Formats: sequence, C-alpha cells, structure tokens
Amino acid sequence: MQLFFNPNIDETTESFSFDKEESRHIIKVLRKKDADILHVTNGSGLLFETQITLASDNKCIVEVLNITNAEKPKFHLHLAVAPTKMNDRFEWFLEKATEIGIQEITPIFCDRSERKVINRDRFEKIILSAMKQCNETFLPKLNEAISLKEFIKQQQNGLQLIAHCEETDKKSLKEVLKPNEDVTILIGPEGDFSEKEIALALENNYKPVTLGNTRLRTETAAVVACHSVVFFNE
Repeated sequence: MQLFFNPNIDETTESFSFDKEESRHIIKVLRKKDADILHVTNGSGLLFETQITLASDNKCIVEVLNITNAEKPKFHLHLAVAPTKMNDRFEWFLEKATEIGIQEITPIFCDRSERKVINRDRFEKIILSAMKQCNETFLPKLNEAISLKEFIKQQQNGLQLIAHCEETDKKSLKEVLKPNEDVTILIGPEGDFSEKEIALALENNYKPVTLGNTRLRTETAAVVACHSVVFFNE
C-alpha cells in the first residue's frame, strides 16, 4: 500500500484536494487517473481510503470512501537526543525511530554537543517519509531544539530516565520499565553528558539507566532505547 499524507483532514472530511506538488507527483510520476484508489493518513491515526474524482496535476481531488481509526499506543515514548556532529547519523536515528514506533522527539543541546544548529524542516521531512514508507498512521512529533537545562525544567509525564556512560550506580533499562507507562529518556552527545548535567537530571527526578555493557554512539543508543521500550510494551 502506498500512503499519502494530509494533516488537515478528519472524520468529517468527505472530499479534499492535494497541493500542487503532491498532485503533480500523483498524476505525472505515479500516473494515477480518475477512479484510482489512494490511501491517505492525517498522521493522527486515521487511514482514509479515497478515490480520485479529478486527476489534475495542478489540483488532484479525491472523495473519501472509507475511514479506519488505528488504535493509539497505550504508552508515550519521548526521546530527548543530542544532535550528532554528522547530520546523516541523526537523520538515520529519526528514520529508524519512526519505523520502530516513537511518539515524540526533542533535539537537545548539551555542554559537550559539537552541533548547535539543526535543520528542523529537513528532519520533519525525513520523519514524514519514514512514516509513509512503513505505512504508519501516527506521525511522531518533532519539537524545537532546546538546551538540556531548559528541557529538564519542563514537566514530563511518566518515567524520566537518563542514559549516560559514567561509572555510577545504574539499573538496566529493562529493570525500570513498566507496561503501558509513559517514558522520557535523555540521550547525550558523543562526549556524553557532563557530570554537572547528570547531577541536574538526578536532582529533577531522572533515574540513571544503562543500555548495555558496551559504549554506544549517540544515534545507536537512541535507537536501542526506542526499540527496547516498544518491544517491552508489545
């Protein structure tokens, strides 16, 4: 099934049109025509079965035939991850985390971060492409990048965890997880969190965890954390 995206449709929608860029792709590239069936999601769990009523490459119009509502996950997984020095590594994490089933991502800037600027528009396109590629109907939320200190000040629901590499008393991630519980996990930069940042997180009710016996790269740690939580809740 090829999946399309329109964030502006809901259960009350009877027909709608795609923008010019998407219309051109549908008609010129995919060679769709009148009466062809298209599957569309709004990124909030709804899957629309639609039929083309006007096959125009300027404004492709479809009629809604059927709507399916996907079951929302019983837990909310939020990863706050330091952007990597090489953009392609962070983009790889975004793609894989979306495929696995993450709900929310916040890029965080830390004391040892080597990258202090991100291209949010590009990141959002990567997440959207991954969602469509794996036929998911929930689009993960990508937040604005902020400092770790500012993020820690925010109130998060459920379990709050920090995965760091310091030799301190830590439990494994699987030991602290509970079924259907919301989870927020902090993943640091290549040089790890500073001692000051770890102390700040612990003062704000974050629990230290380990993701295994080996030292993982930032993007690998983030994917491992994401998969562990989703797999635990299956």
